Amino acid sequence: MAFSNIIVRRPCPAVCDGITSAPELGKPDYENALRQHDAYIQALVSLGLEVDVLPDAPEFPDSCFVEDTAVLTRECAIIDNPGAGTRNAEAELMEPIIRRYYPEDRIEHIVAPGTLEGGDVMMVGDHFYVGRSARTNEEGIRQFIAILEKYGLSGSEVPLEEVLHLKTGVNYLEDNNMLVSGEFIDKPEFAKYNKIVVPEEEAYGANCIWINGTVIVPEGYPTVLKAVQDLGYETIVLDTSEFRKIDGGLSCLSLRFTALK
Repeated sequence: MAFSNIIVRRPCPAVCDGITSAPELGKPDYENALRQHDAYIQALVSLGLEVDVLPDAPEFPDSCFVEDTAVLTRECAIIDNPGAGTRNAEAELMEPIIRRYYPEDRIEHIVAPGTLEGGDVMMVGDHFYVGRSARTNEEGIRQFIAILEKYGLSGSEVPLEEVLHLKTGVNYLEDNNMLVSGEFIDKPEFAKYNKIVVPEEEAYGANCIWINGTVIVPEGYPTVLKAVQDLGYETIVLDTSEFRKIDGGLSCLSLRFTALK
């Protein structure tokens, strides 16, 4: 499914205080995070997409991870209700932006007590896999699937045991190809796909993004890069080391979609 639009948000200085499950990696360097974000935007522009670069939001340390605020489908936009308390209002901040691209009658919401973060949602054609995690709960998934079905789309739950978000460990590259790591290697939900197994020491590298035939791969994961190239994809390699320090990766940094208006 080709994309024409991308939304990103600039990292704010408070990014150094973003949520992390890996404090041993240290705090992000803000200036380097900006340079890495610049390179990310340049890569997206080079792929011919219209990139909407939003200003930083100083009150939200994690707000550069726009993927968690909404799920943008070919039929509707679903405004999320993030499960991380400090991030909850980020979805409200994003909604006026989404309205630039989707008509009023195609904008839906996940509401409390349901929680859902876009990092737990993986699109495979018209089907959406949703990870049940610490951030996305059963009620959020129920609401999400009901919304999808209203528009002729479908969804299914994938219970998570180890990772923060679904796409931390599994990412679809189109053409029936799927990068899998850790707990996802043997999950029955993904048995029908051509699975490219990511070794444990390169698990972070499983978070690649497919954009219109090109795959963006994080820097420093040679096994992943070779596997993707062996599948015949064009590749772009980007350094995301500063974002890794606060549990972020390539997919987290953008909303990829085709506008409905």
